Amino acid sequence: MTHQPKHTSLKTQMTLSTRTLKTLIISLTILSCVAMLCIAPIPQDAAYHQFADVRTFLGIPNFWNVVSNLGFFIVGLCGLYQLNVTRSLNVIAQVKASYVLFFTGVTLVAFGSGYYHWWPSNATLLWDRLPMTLAFMALMSFALAEFLSISWGRSGLWPLLLAGLASAVYWYWGELHGVGDLRPYVLVQFLPMVLLVILFVFGRPAFRDNRGYWWLLAAYILAKLAEHFDGLIAQWTHGVMAGHALKHVLAAMGLWLLLRCFAQRVCVMGGGHG
Repeated sequence: MTHQPKHTSLKTQMTLSTRTLKTLIISLTILSCVAMLCIAPIPQDAAYHQFADVRTFLGIPNFWNVVSNLGFFIVGLCGLYQLNVTRSLNVIAQVKASYVLFFTGVTLVAFGSGYYHWWPSNATLLWDRLPMTLAFMALMSFALAEFLSISWGRSGLWPLLLAGLASAVYWYWGELHGVGDLRPYVLVQFLPMVLLVILFVFGRPAFRDNRGYWWLLAAYILAKLAEHFDGLIAQWTHGVMAGHALKHVLAAMGLWLLLRCFAQRVCVMGGGHG
């Protein structure tokens, strides 16, 4: 029997069996889908396109909201380079496509979000949301492989991607026909966050030291708060930076910390990841 360090004892006590964890994830997903269908459709709020900082610099409208996306481009390209060229990231080879699509999605967020913030509208917002759903669903795929089952992560990738991309297209199609509905998009954005926490707490990690995931979740929460308090943060900083640009910076920082984690962690994969 392999000796486990003392500091892992608490984690061992919290770990659920693979079967129990799969049942929990399936149950929560079904309940969330049912709950989504029980609430009224959610149209896009037109005020969403109104940001606190709309200054133009160097001929670029909404300058800081546009250029603050540079962090996504840097992290995405660094991830793809380290994954495919230097091969310095510690990942599960069987689901490499998920990591590639994740960093591809992060890279494309820079272009999609930059395009949207240059000309804020529902039409450009679609190109902001498509790469985000690509990154979210790819992240969910390799997290399933790392904390639950490689087969689940591998077989779930394309259904997850289809669900994510379809949610954004469905919203936009509805907006074009006067029946916009954000419910599926909200579901595919926030349900994975809940499931990821459950996986991190109760799953059997394939790698030692996964703090990067927790940093990413913390950055995501802070980014959402910054987005919500867009105007208030602009007041606090005396117009230096508003909340939405700060949201981009915080999210990119969280992704960078996850990338650093991938480069430093050590594989401890055992049973339960077949």
